[in-house]
Amino acid sequence: MLALLACCAAGVHGANLQISPVTLTLRAAQSAAGINLQNLGDQPMYGQVRVFAWDQRDGEEVLLPTQELVASPPIVEIAANSRQAIRLVRAQAGPVAQEKTYRVLIDEVSRDDELGRSGVDIRLRYSVPVFVLPAGAQDREMLDWHVFRERGEWMLRIKNSGNGHAQIGAMTFTNQAGKEFVISKGLFGYVLAARMRVWRLPVAREAELDGPLSIAVNVNAKALVATNSTP
Repeated sequence: MLALLACCAAGVHGANLQISPVTLTLRAAQSAAGINLQNLGDQPMYGQVRVFAWDQRDGEEVLLPTQELVASPPIVEIAANSRQAIRLVRAQAGPVAQEKTYRVLIDEVSRDDELGRSGVDIRLRYSVPVFVLPAGAQDREMLDWHVFRERGEWMLRIKNSGNGHAQIGAMTFTNQAGKEFVISKGLFGYVLAARMRVWRLPVAREAELDGPLSIAVNVNAKALVATNSTP
């Protein structure tokens, strides 16, 4: 099947649409869960809901069509100041050895569009991560950090050898001279279980990031200090 690169999500809050929860975690034996949509505006809202298997390949985000997790209803019309529940059902509920990951894409479209067809005018796109926990042992991330240059730009590669995802939050680098580089003040991204992710760092080319670095970072909402691997 054709791989779909992950789009930049507008987030989980729009001007008039509120989505909860912002992430979903299902236990290994859990077969279903739900997402609540609330239209805070004074006009009806129309949208389509799709589910994709979420993977990371060659350091990049990839979304693939899937029937493992099904959203119902796939087409929504939410009246002004009203709510709509979206039910997510696992087609084959059962224990998994490694955490499974999905993205629920909720596209807000104009009323005149024919919902469900390709090429609709998407006003906003919301992306909700869904995690299915592995059976038995507790899911846990195991991260290796590497900062390097590529074509003059500073890059960050994080490899996750664990069986659970890592949500990377606020992050600050400190070099050997004690100089700090604020990389992120909020959500930076995810590294999925047994996957690797690469980012271009938001620092100047001349930033002094050679050698060992102290990395103060929030991982899965827990503060820790990591160090980067060096050649």
